[in-house]
Amino acid sequence: MIKKEILIGFITGIIANSVGIIIYILLFSELGIAETLKAAQKNNFLGSLIALGAILNLIIFFLFLKQNRPYRARGVLLATLIAAVTIAISKFS
Repeated sequence: MIKKEILIGFITGIIANSVGIIIYILLFSELGIAETLKAAQKNNFLGSLIALGAILNLIIFFLFLKQNRPYRARGVLLATLIAAVTIAISKFS
């Protein structure tokens, strides 16, 4: 049961991060989604896009804590940590 709650939180965190990236691109980019992601990878600011997308994870994390769902909040935290590792790998490679 606990693993299921963490998995739900993890999937929620990944989806929230992806939605955050898409929302940021739609609001602030003149290019389409695919073109912006290609340009971000080419110009080495893909990590910045991932970090901006992770802002929604903060909201989801505190929402789960307020609803007294700590294991789902742990899943969101795990998704955020994976995003941070992805950012670090993209910056240093």
